[in-house]
Formats: sequence, structure tokens, C-alpha cells
Amino acid sequence: MSTYINVRDRGQISLPAAIRKKFHLDEPGAQVELIERNGEIVLRPMLPIPADQAWFWTKEWQEGERIAGEEAAAGLGTVYNSGEEFLDSLK
Repeated sequence: MSTYINVRDRGQISLPAAIRKKFHLDEPGAQVELIERNGEIVLRPMLPIPADQAWFWTKEWQEGERIAGEEAAAGLGTVYNSGEEFLDSLK
């Protein structure tokens, strides 16, 4: 995709809404990394939480993490010290 955007008096630019949405730049805390290379200016979206890890921070997943933490604190469940120990328990 290629598009033109205006540079304002103070060097400000506005990214098109579709681009902001596509790269999650409409989310709180989103930033854009500016890279200068080979005579080009490259903008790379940067999020406080990488987009491919956002599922972990959903309300539903965090509720599950809270419950798991409470169960572990209460001594419920089984702790395995190695993957081998866990696999042996499945036999």
C-alpha cells in the first residue's frame, strides 16, 4: 500500500484511520518507531503489548489467571518439576 499524507507546520503527520486500526495504533499507549535508512523514513508500529500476545491480556484470560493463582495458593492441583515428570504422570 502507498499513500500520501501531509506534513504540518510543526512536523506533525496523521496516519489514516484504516492504517491505525490495522496495526492497532488506535489503542492506548501505541507508539510508532521512526527509522531512517537508505534515504527513506520508515514508521514501524510499536505497542506496549505486542499484538500477537494481546490474547493473554484479555479480560477473560486474566480472570482465568487469577483463578489459577488462587488455586495454586490454596495448594490445589499438582506441580511437576519437569516435563518428564508430567509425561510420566500421564501413563
